[in-house]
Amino acid sequence: MSAHAPDITLPGNSGTAPRDYPAAHIIGSDDEAIRVAQELARHFAIDAARRDSERILPYDELNACSNAGLWAITVPAAYGGAQVSYATVARVFAILAAADPSIAQIQQNHNSAVFWLWKTGNARQREFFLGEILRGARFGNANVDVGGRRPTGSAMTIAPDGDGFRLSGTKLYSTGALFAEYVSTIGQDEQGRRIVAIVPAGHPGMKILDDWQSFGQKTTASGTVIFDDVWVPALNVLPIYRSYAEWPQNAVTQISHVGIDAGIARAAIDATIGFIRDRDATSAASGTPPVAADPYVIFQLGGLKTRLHAAEAMMDRAGREIDRCLADTGPDTIASASIAVAEAKALTTEIAVDATNQLFELAGTRSTHPSFNLDRHWRNARVHTLHDPVRWKYAAVGSFYLNGVRPPTSGQT
Repeated sequence: MSAHAPDITLPGNSGTAPRDYPAAHIIGSDDEAIRVAQELARHFAIDAARRDSERILPYDELNACSNAGLWAITVPAAYGGAQVSYATVARVFAILAAADPSIAQIQQNHNSAVFWLWKTGNARQREFFLGEILRGARFGNANVDVGGRRPTGSAMTIAPDGDGFRLSGTKLYSTGALFAEYVSTIGQDEQGRRIVAIVPAGHPGMKILDDWQSFGQKTTASGTVIFDDVWVPALNVLPIYRSYAEWPQNAVTQISHVGIDAGIARAAIDATIGFIRDRDATSAASGTPPVAADPYVIFQLGGLKTRLHAAEAMMDRAGREIDRCLADTGPDTIASASIAVAEAKALTTEIAVDATNQLFELAGTRSTHPSFNLDRHWRNARVHTLHDPVRWKYAAVGSFYLNGVRPPTSGQT
């Protein structure tokens, strides 16, 4: 894998960031993937609050992830990867998100790119790009058009031009692009079908703007990418409409979000318990009644823990449904996988928002002091759960069970 120097534009500054990674470790099993994620998460958690408050972009942490092989865990076994279970994928995202949900989210679109390559790429595309990923390459995204979704597809056309394709356009919410060797961008072909162009970092005509200003998920660098008359070879264009029509693409994309929300919820509950215990320990000599003895606090924490465990169980079930679908793919198993993920996403969304909100109610006024930066949990949950509203999930689930309506395969459920 060659190093690339991307064209990155920073607010008030212009410069480039070096890309020179050693060959990555190749993870060999589900158990190893979990173990590596846990080890990295312990380190990432140490400075997570400071990265959030000072908006320190996690270059070193992402290098550690990809060098350790976590970005290649879904590469098919036939191409040298571990091809872990999607239940393991969800757990890895939950583990990383409990430490720092921005780091977890940055990988989410990369996993979609791996699936596109596997299911819609030709032999040459799979061999080249999956090989790059095994060696440590990271994919970012530039998929959302300015002005939002269009019912007929992307506003950007990826048009044939000689031996390749040409595209121009502006994309928002480009999570991971700033840190990537390759940026995938969704457009449409001349027949209005969804396709993707893979643009190498530093490619002429592509500019990445670090203009992400949300109050949550602050270090995902989900800014703007501008494509100005960009040409790429045919090797770099995939017919991903096939992945949505023939495979459980929506479920594969969404299971990562399920894991991220579960991780945010777990981190918030752990922070609540830790804060209460620390406060009780420091106030014991004053004779103040311990918060941990308050029956209402005990009751609410018990409820949060129970709902978290239920959401995590549904997350595992959703991952297994994706695995089952991949082993026997058809309209029925695609629908079952999508519905299982929708159910899990509804529960992880709700527990993430509730746990991060109740943190302050249970931990008390002192917990709002900026020195603790505990509000980052609520901010991260509130922003991340907006990706796809829960009302869509419950409506899809209800229509499926009541009326036998399969969820749509063309977009998020």
